[in-house]
Amino acid sequence: MSSPAISSSSATPVLLVGVDLGLPDFDADLAELGLLAQTAGFDPVARITCKRSAPDAALFIGSGKAEELRLLAQMHGAQEVLFDQSLSPAQQRNLERVLELPVNDRTLLILGIFAQRARSHEGKLQVELARLKYLSTRLVRRWSHLERQTGGAGVRGGPGEKQIELDRRMIGEAIKRTKERLVKVKRHRTTQRRHRSRADVFNISLVGYTNAGKSTLFNTLVKARAYAADQLFATLDTTTRQLYLADIGTTVSLSDTVGFIRDLPHGLIEAFEATLQEAVQADLLLHVVDASHAGFPEQIAQVQKVLLEIGAQDIPQLLVFNKLDEIPPAQQPSDLVDSYDLGGRVVPRVFVSALKSVGIAPLRAKISEIVLAATASSSTVPEDN
Repeated sequence: MSSPAISSSSATPVLLVGVDLGLPDFDADLAELGLLAQTAGFDPVARITCKRSAPDAALFIGSGKAEELRLLAQMHGAQEVLFDQSLSPAQQRNLERVLELPVNDRTLLILGIFAQRARSHEGKLQVELARLKYLSTRLVRRWSHLERQTGGAGVRGGPGEKQIELDRRMIGEAIKRTKERLVKVKRHRTTQRRHRSRADVFNISLVGYTNAGKSTLFNTLVKARAYAADQLFATLDTTTRQLYLADIGTTVSLSDTVGFIRDLPHGLIEAFEATLQEAVQADLLLHVVDASHAGFPEQIAQVQKVLLEIGAQDIPQLLVFNKLDEIPPAQQPSDLVDSYDLGGRVVPRVFVSALKSVGIAPLRAKISEIVLAATASSSTVPEDN
């Protein structure tokens, strides 16, 4: 079924497509696609959904639904179609022939947002690597969406087999160059971490689902001015500051990292390895959760999934349930500090409102308690002879 126009602006009008394959939280997932589209600068003018037991091999949604989609796009003046699921290169090409419009999927949409938001040299390199890897699977000349956002020349029509081979080689060489440049950046980060390690600095990393409020909490804790906004992927580049814990007279290192999201493209996880190493090398993860979001348990699960992929699943966690100010008074907890069952692993939890600075004192106290316990534990470990 389809829905009428969602919004109106001068941004590129796009049509959102979601296919319900029987997985939970389908409506929430499609709503998230709308937020991603708006974050990327698009105007979602309408959406269409359908149910299938499995994707159609050729068109993902089937020929009948594809024709309905074509008519709906014409009706609303959509200039592009965005799918919530990942499309194969063949499905993407087939849909474009039927719809006579550019068709892109969730993966490319996230890549586009990352391309817009990356500020540091490292962040730009990581985005470029993920982008090139994605393009290498699309058999070339499928970069109109990204090039529009990054200042490229756009699409050239009708490349033959020789052109395809040339493009493959060009992309392969670009991937190699970008990887080499990232190795140098990673080496620099490793040197920084070794310096902190030699100084016996306790390292804390903020992790969590995108838009959970990590950067706002980071700014509140260290009085910094890291970019924070109520939007997806506001932070892409890692920022590290010193956090002084007055009650125990200790300074720790606090890092704000990129947010995670459902179906984060694996290429991005690989490409952002250098940035995510801040999480892997941490002594404690402050897992920030949007407590006001109805689907926060699923978001927690998605973050745990990414932590497992990058090898950070065993690092101690402190859950920070943020946005307490957005929870109705009747549903607010009686105690700001308690515990939470994280898949059979009970971890401490603190409720806060980073925006309103509520619960920050109990949070700092809990961090101090964990740091003190970890320091005491490490001091009792006998040294090797």
